[in-house]
Amino acid sequence: MRWAGRIGVAPGDGSDIALQKRLTVLLSVGLLPFTLLWSAIYLAAGAPLPAAVPALYTLITPANTLVFAWSRNLKAYRFVQLLMFLVLPWLLMMSLGGFRESSVVIIWAALCPLTSLLIEELRQTLFWIVGFVVLVIASAILQPHLTPFGLPEVFVTWLFALNVGGVITIAFVLLYYFVSQRNFFQDRTEMLLLNILPKEISEALKAGPRTIAEQCDAASILFADVVDFTPMAATMTPLRLVDLLNDVFQCFDDLVEAYGLEKIKTIGDCYMVAAGVPRPRADHATAIVNAALDMQAAVAGRSFGGRQLTFRIGINSGPVVAGVIGRKKFIYDLWGEAVNMASRMESQGEPRTIQITRSTYELIKDAFVCEPRGTIKVKGADFVEVWHVLGRKPTALPG
Repeated sequence: MRWAGRIGVAPGDGSDIALQKRLTVLLSVGLLPFTLLWSAIYLAAGAPLPAAVPALYTLITPANTLVFAWSRNLKAYRFVQLLMFLVLPWLLMMSLGGFRESSVVIIWAALCPLTSLLIEELRQTLFWIVGFVVLVIASAILQPHLTPFGLPEVFVTWLFALNVGGVITIAFVLLYYFVSQRNFFQDRTEMLLLNILPKEISEALKAGPRTIAEQCDAASILFADVVDFTPMAATMTPLRLVDLLNDVFQCFDDLVEAYGLEKIKTIGDCYMVAAGVPRPRADHATAIVNAALDMQAAVAGRSFGGRQLTFRIGINSGPVVAGVIGRKKFIYDLWGEAVNMASRMESQGEPRTIQITRSTYELIKDAFVCEPRGTIKVKGADFVEVWHVLGRKPTALPG
């Protein structure tokens, strides 16, 4: 069955198409033992014509599946299989003489609209539902004119149990597999979405597409940037450069997660993190400075791609606007003067330093050793007081 589930699935198929192909093939191939059993039972009971109907399915399905494995044409394969699901049980019922004499074998035709509901659009499913209803009505009209085949009563009773039990079992297995696969893909999609957006924003967007923006009165923003990245990048192949940045940023991601911060984005070699958004927290400045110290320690303590990297880190605290705008390739982002100032703290900082503004200093001065660095001229602003964070005070060590 595992092998059958791979038939016709192309590497470029999306998760929905791949699931539809697997369900169609698994059900089609999975019914072969039943059709073989039914043929053998009717043949043993001396009913060669009824035995030929399920035998027809046993012959056509392998051939149709082989064609599908070669062509990967799901539409044609699906139509042929659904048509057999619908018509063959009806023909078998007609050959046996009606509903009772056939042990309600037409119930197998219900697998046709059920399968269609799982693997086709609703409009196409309506076609098969109408076909099933028409066959049932036609059977009721023709019932008085049919000649019973004359199978033994005990035979009819046991086949009734097999027909009802078989259809219910297959329907349950089919639905169970579909739901489990759907949940698997939903979980993967949810995980991917949560890697892009905060959980609160993800939930809001799933409720309906809209612009999301909120004012956060107290947040801290961190920018980290590789010193002399441009000349270093010119000496590396694109693949090695991407691998190097991936190693660095994965290291930073672990620290961000450990401190409960929110990674906003990476822009080239620049890494942006925030604390206090979208979930407010009173210790936003302390948490982000702790993370910054650990980032510097992590970079200083190891090499990446055989190279020793040096980072500048800038931090600022203040009000920001946070949210998601646009309809395509959206990201959770921050706007405001506090964000711009944090970026300036990084770009105008010194290598191996964590440069902060007064607004951040006032929030963390009791927990960290900070060195005043006077004032610097900030692009787009006046002179700004800055400090360098040197480390944690002994009474404020984390843990």
